[in-house]
Amino acid sequence: MTETHDTRFTKPRAARFGRVITAMVTPFDSEGGLDLDGVATLADWLVANGSDGLVLAGTTGESPVLSDSEEAALTKVVRDAVDVPILLGTGSNDTAYAVEATRRAADLGVDGVLVVTPYYNRPAQYGLDAHFRAVAAATHLPVVLYDVPARTGRRISTDTLVRLCAEVDNIVALKDAAGDPVSTSRFISEVGPDIEVYSGDDSLTLPLLSVGAVGVVSVASHWVGRQMGEMITAFLAGDVVTAQRINASLLDSYDFEGGDESPNPIPTKAMLRVLGLPVGQCRLPMGLAPAWVEDRARAILAELN
Repeated sequence: MTETHDTRFTKPRAARFGRVITAMVTPFDSEGGLDLDGVATLADWLVANGSDGLVLAGTTGESPVLSDSEEAALTKVVRDAVDVPILLGTGSNDTAYAVEATRRAADLGVDGVLVVTPYYNRPAQYGLDAHFRAVAAATHLPVVLYDVPARTGRRISTDTLVRLCAEVDNIVALKDAAGDPVSTSRFISEVGPDIEVYSGDDSLTLPLLSVGAVGVVSVASHWVGRQMGEMITAFLAGDVVTAQRINASLLDSYDFEGGDESPNPIPTKAMLRVLGLPVGQCRLPMGLAPAWVEDRARAILAELN
């Protein structure tokens, strides 16, 4: 009997936006205003230190407290500063607003949009389906769905994801922060190689790579971008032991990213200030970093070096 193999799993899947995509913080000045010079400096530094692509105006970029004009200015500055794929967060729990934000994105030179699950109002699956279809129909750009139930209060079911990816041509990828590798594995097996999955949780990147994810939309890559890239490269090359070793060295960085006492992106901005980058503090309701956060950042950097 001739043995057959599923050709979908004979080589690593492509990653159109890069293997390590950093969900970039938004730099503010000492008075809380948008710091466009700081934006350009940070974008350039991230690309020089391991980021293959960038997400702008996501949760880590404090999208809830950015105005439309600030998001446009931020995006234009980054587009001029670096030559890597850029995804712009255009999601909202107001479908009409998300549609308009997605339409505007096409004029800003981005390579795709990241669309988060509608948050707080917790629609049923048929509402999620209709929402994502409406947003995708508003643009010719590639659309990346973002499933993060811990923040939105509603998970996108695997069946809904599979249906959307099969029926909406410009839905091309999923940022998966659902924390359920078994469901991710099922999703990947059903949608085939044309749909890319990116880990949306740094601590689950290695497990999700093992079921077919192509990379990560990362927070810790603000300071360990090179290491994240090395881990992914090692795993995809079949060097699982090296990937495990690198992952183990990053566990404290994953833990540092956020928690109840210092939610994301407060720790990341603290880490970048320690590194000498002009990012400022977070706007309210996140607010100023507790005094201990920068001390912890220094300790993590010392352990990495």
